[in-house]
Amino acid sequence: MNDLSKAAVSLVTVDEAGEGQRIDNFLARQLKGVPKSHLYRILRSGEVRVNSKRVDATCRLVIGDVVRIPPVRVAAPAPRPDAPVASKFDDKILYEDDAMLVINKPAGIAVHGGSGISRGVIEQLRLERPQARFLELVHRLDRETSGVLLLAKKRSALVALHEAIRGNAMEKRYLMLVCGSWKDQKRRVKLNLRKYTLESGERRVSVEEDGQHSETIFHLRQNYGEFSLLEAELITGRTHQLRVQLQHLGFPIAGDDKYGDYAVNKDLQKRGLKRMFLHSAETVIRHPLTGAELRLTAPLPKELQNFLNSLAK
Repeated sequence: MNDLSKAAVSLVTVDEAGEGQRIDNFLARQLKGVPKSHLYRILRSGEVRVNSKRVDATCRLVIGDVVRIPPVRVAAPAPRPDAPVASKFDDKILYEDDAMLVINKPAGIAVHGGSGISRGVIEQLRLERPQARFLELVHRLDRETSGVLLLAKKRSALVALHEAIRGNAMEKRYLMLVCGSWKDQKRRVKLNLRKYTLESGERRVSVEEDGQHSETIFHLRQNYGEFSLLEAELITGRTHQLRVQLQHLGFPIAGDDKYGDYAVNKDLQKRGLKRMFLHSAETVIRHPLTGAELRLTAPLPKELQNFLNSLAK
């Protein structure tokens, strides 16, 4: 690490932002830039204490716990620009209160950094909102998928929303244009999906007998002959679920560069469709704190609507 500075012993009282966190994850947020291996070392040595007692990495914190953090060499923070960070998402907010932030994510933006991407949605929002004590993704959307994206502003909200997802208490509907003439008004699809990684490090998914169960209900919204507009109701939420299921059935999503038809996609670009036609249109969920039903909808992006209008002509 470069530009290191010596920190002093600190006593940190756990508030709502740290409630329920494992101590190793809490330390990682407090000591940005310190390798995980060093965090585990100071835990094992007993230098980190919770309420004056030694703990292991699995200890979960509660509000009011006092965490002793020993002197640790941490990377000096990068200088912050004097000018405020320009907002990318103010006009994309669909809903916000003290517990949640819901945005209409544009296509082409990853939800988080990594794999050559320095800044995704979550990193950008944290830069835009330096006063936010807690801000975490509730779920993910593929980089090229647009639409409803949920973030939690309280740990209690994050925990409740994750429980809702695990309990199938969150209803998510997507719109997609597929290649081919889809006949069924309603079709339930069940396939086992297995994740694997290419030599390049890119994640892929295939239909395999030993994979994880995936399930979707597809509804036909409009048949355009060579293309069909479908609405999908997710029963499970596997990685690339809709893209792989539809490709396996012979109806790849228009513009899908991973699982789609290369020749068709090239022709679609000439016709004006320059992205994957997959949009998270609606999410229905109980508010994580009040229990009130929230119906969160994101209108179809203009470029997708314009392409549908061209097909209708």
